[in-house]
Order: sequence, then structure tokens, then C-alpha cells
Amino acid sequence: MLPQLLLCRPLVRTVLLTWSRGTANSGSTTDDVIVDFDDPEHLPLPVYPKRPDEPLEKRKQRLLYQSRKRGMLENDLLLSTFAHKYLKEFNAEQTEIYDDLINGVSNDWDIYYWATGVKPTPQQYDTEIMKLLKEHVGNAEKVTRFRQPELQHYLQQ
Repeated sequence: MLPQLLLCRPLVRTVLLTWSRGTANSGSTTDDVIVDFDDPEHLPLPVYPKRPDEPLEKRKQRLLYQSRKRGMLENDLLLSTFAHKYLKEFNAEQTEIYDDLINGVSNDWDIYYWATGVKPTPQQYDTEIMKLLKEHVGNAEKVTRFRQPELQHYLQQ
């Protein structure tokens, strides 16, 4: 192990010298490079493409997948159990409203906060589907939701 430490000695010396030089002096040296860009006034958010010609069953399958894979566990559990319970019975209009809800909002935390009542729901998203989601989140039946539902229910058609 000692020979390996001796081989690393020049590297450690360089790192420590650079670090001590940066902390000892408040000014910058020619070796220090800090890249920091100004934040733009407006960050453009990608617009989710509408799919008006998508068949209803295909749309429901896509929404089922998207309800399960949100990127945050809280919404994965809430939306996957919601979709498992209600999505199959939605008509075309309700399915479109649900699609707009989960894909039109750029921040999943907003959906979570609206559904749990932490933040007021904007008028645009305060629909019958959001009311149904809030009722689902209220969990009056006291259902345990530690896991996402199995997909077998959807495979048996």
C-alpha cells in the first residue's frame, strides 16, 4: 500500500496547494476557473404534444404507464392507484381531462400539492377529475397504498 501512496503524492500535493491557495487568498488565480452564467429571464418549458387522433384504448394505456412513472414516488403511488381504480371507466372527455392534468402541468409537485390540498388548484385544472383525485387522496376507505397495483387487471380484457 505504501508504494501506491507514494505514487499519489504529487497529485495530493497539487490538490492541496490549489485548495490552500484558493482559501488563503480571497482573490482569484489564473488556475481558478469558475463558470457561472446569468439565469435567463424566462426558461422555456417544452409543450406536451396533443394527440387528437389517438384511439381511446391506446390513450388509456399510455396514461396508465405515465401514471405509474412520474419520477417521484408520491405521485407514482397516488396516480397509479387512481388510474387503476378509475381510468378504465373514463369516457373520452374524462380521459382527455386526465391527460391534460398529468401532462399539462410542468411540475409534478404542483399536482401533488393540489391533490393533497396544500395549495389551491388553479381554475384551469379544477375539474371533475381533480375533484375525483382529491377524493381518492382523501382515502375515505382507508386503503393501504404502499405499492403500485399489479398490471394483471389491465392485461385481462
